[in-house]
Amino acid sequence: YAADDEKILCHVSNFRKVKRVEDVVRIFHKVNQSVKSRLLLIGDGPERYNVERLCRELGLCDKVLMVGKISDTSSLLSLTDLFLLPSETESFGLAALEAMAVGVPVVSSDTGGIPEVNINGYCGYMSKVGDVEDMAKNSIKILSDEKTLSEYKHNAIERAKEFSLDNVLPK
Repeated sequence: YAADDEKILCHVSNFRKVKRVEDVVRIFHKVNQSVKSRLLLIGDGPERYNVERLCRELGLCDKVLMVGKISDTSSLLSLTDLFLLPSETESFGLAALEAMAVGVPVVSSDTGGIPEVNINGYCGYMSKVGDVEDMAKNSIKILSDEKTLSEYKHNAIERAKEFSLDNVLPK
């Protein structure tokens, strides 16, 4: 999916407006100017046409791979370096937790249930909904330093373990 010297950013959703997939592309556009990278988009839905149009407008068609719907995302997620979740709202942030479970840090919005999953400055970063600049800055902060990336990947796994059945069921 990418050359050895490129980072892979990822987003998984049903491509509805509330998921703000165009923000994912805008964040990636800014990140790609500083960090050699590719964007992996997993899923499909009503916003796909707008996402494809934006990729063309920004000249990103050769850097964005649209995989479509797949039943098991973990195999693809495990190849990625950063998960983007700029949603308008999320009841919990299950997609972020799935990414973290395979060691992928998360840059997300700070809305709904996402702050319950993503700990700012530990396993990822959170920004206000629509703050593409801040999300891009935080993405670059994680991706541009291998030690930081490794630390955030480790922390993502540790945070995901806190949501294991053994930990959650007794509560």
